[in-house]
Amino acid sequence: MTPFNVLGPLEVRRDRASVPLGGLRRRATLAYLLLHANRTVPVDRLVDALWHEEQPLSARKILQNAVSSLRRSDDLLCSIVTCRDGYLLRVAPEHIDASCFRDLADRGRAELVGRHWEQAGATLRRALGLWRGEALADLLEVGLRWPELTELNEAGVAAFEDRVTADLMLGRHTDVVAELAVALDTDPARERMCGQLMLALYRSGRHTDALDAYRRTCRSPAADPGLAPYTELRRLESEILRHDPVLHTADAVLRFVDRPRRTPDGRHQVGRAVINGLRHTATS
Repeated sequence: MTPFNVLGPLEVRRDRASVPLGGLRRRATLAYLLLHANRTVPVDRLVDALWHEEQPLSARKILQNAVSSLRRSDDLLCSIVTCRDGYLLRVAPEHIDASCFRDLADRGRAELVGRHWEQAGATLRRALGLWRGEALADLLEVGLRWPELTELNEAGVAAFEDRVTADLMLGRHTDVVAELAVALDTDPARERMCGQLMLALYRSGRHTDALDAYRRTCRSPAADPGLAPYTELRRLESEILRHDPVLHTADAVLRFVDRPRRTPDGRHQVGRAVINGLRHTATS
């Protein structure tokens, strides 16, 4: 395990032992700096991240105390530098699980694009194996909401979908059905995941179930007809109804590689249970 871990509850380790981190503001300060490691974070941005609209008059002083307390710790394999308008946490990227995850996910994606299916699957399993639940789940539980966490969690789900793509290209259709079904139950509007499930079910001989999966996604509350979403899913449904031979080709799988999960306002979202289940998919 890396010294700094944010892919789950915040955890810092040294010599295989967990390092006590103190109270909420100290933990949140370290976590936010880790998300922006080796980059200067302005004080105003840190204060906003820690308190949002309910900033006490002493917010800057509390932040300074949190940083000073972190600096006094002999167990943190990093340093916090005061810059002209903020703070910079210096740490080796390989000491942060999120950085290791992104490197592996990018490598797995490149292997997927290069059609090295076995390599891609193995690399992406390693990436997913770093997850212990939703990113900074302990801070989310106390009400902190950062866009950086949404982006990181989305990257985790995308890596899961990439890994499923590799499995489908290797003919492991029945192996991925159960985990895709569970993931879609928690986040039913993910177009790519639904397409993967439909194709896996069809290739497993479960044609009716494949059509049912399509209907559940298109009827989900997150599916806004005004957006005219799911063009590729409608195409896939039509192909299943007529048993089109294209369903047994590589193109049938790869057409969904860049299909995101969409919401009525056009933003991406992530099902929390999907993320919380990533560690279980790493060895599937």
